[in-house]
Amino acid sequence: MTKNFAVIGVGGYIAPRHLRAIRDTGNRLLAAVDPKDSVGILDQYSFDVKFFTEIERFDRHLEKLRRGPEADRVHYVSICSPNYLHDAHCRLALRVGADVICEKPLVINPWNLDALAELEAETGRRINTILQLRVHPNLIQLRESLQTSSAVHDVELTYITSRGPWYQVSWKGQAEKSGGVATNIGIHFFDLLMWLFGSVNGIKVYHADDQRMSGFIELERARVRWFLSVDKNDLPQQAKSANKTTYRSITVDGKEIEFSEGFTNLHTKVYEETLAGRGFGINDARPSIELTYQIRTAQISPKDEFVHPLLKP
Repeated sequence: MTKNFAVIGVGGYIAPRHLRAIRDTGNRLLAAVDPKDSVGILDQYSFDVKFFTEIERFDRHLEKLRRGPEADRVHYVSICSPNYLHDAHCRLALRVGADVICEKPLVINPWNLDALAELEAETGRRINTILQLRVHPNLIQLRESLQTSSAVHDVELTYITSRGPWYQVSWKGQAEKSGGVATNIGIHFFDLLMWLFGSVNGIKVYHADDQRMSGFIELERARVRWFLSVDKNDLPQQAKSANKTTYRSITVDGKEIEFSEGFTNLHTKVYEETLAGRGFGINDARPSIELTYQIRTAQISPKDEFVHPLLKP
């Protein structure tokens, strides 16, 4: 059965992946909203999308549809807005009787999850989020192989994704709006590591500023040293030589995990799983949101044997 969608934040960086996922799963986009009106991309998907630049008018339109014929009401609201607005926009979607597919992070602060769970219960609707690394075939295969052993592994995570001066000027450079580097660019990887190696037993943060963070996490079955950065100067030489602006690496016991390919269709796969009733909900999102909050509020620890190589002199 075809589902009707609306999108909040359709002018943003991540929105095209959601637009493709809505189309490629055979569903229909009815309405969209963004304070910026550079949204010509909508014409690639439909010429019948009602577009708003004011959230209040968008809200009113969805409420009107809710009270109209079943064929025209919105079943899902996809949320691609800035991180600090996710909580409010999830509430809007639930109020108009829709389920939610929300970009990461679902919320910035863990206590917001409890209030959303209460609203889920009150409305009978469901909030889903995008944890796309959990549907990457290579990572699913890795997880299955790890289930056969209780060994504790040594893991190294490095993720550097170059961003220009605009980043710090935008909401992404403001920790109170984005959650900072660990939340904004790292939360998928932290979720992945806990999904692979179990819950958190302890953390250390060795470095934290508005462009990079690094630390150590002790998981049930792994010791993880990690480094995240949006500074192009942190790129390793092999990435620079290949004119690449992003470098991602996860090693387990010194062996590289290959998952550099296959990223383009992961949102569509998450949509397929969500529409089939197997989406990632509040309880799935909670561990990584709690972890990134702990990282964001932690005291800086002296460097020790678990410090990431990029922090060593």
